[in-house]
Amino acid sequence: MPWNADYFPRSMLHLSPIIRGKAIEIANALLAEGYDEGRAIRIAIAQAKRWAVRLDSSPA
Repeated sequence: MPWNADYFPRSMLHLSPIIRGKAIEIANALLAEGYDEGRAIRIAIAQAKRWAVRLDSSPA
């Protein structure tokens, strides 16, 4: 079942809503590619955090 803003892995609870949204988007894409849930969650959280750092450091 795909995740959304109301239904997501518990390990994403500590993320800010913006980063969590990106992590959910990434995790759903990884699941669609055939990754298992655990791996998709770990990769998605790491990638979403990197995305947020790049977003925060980009010029306005």
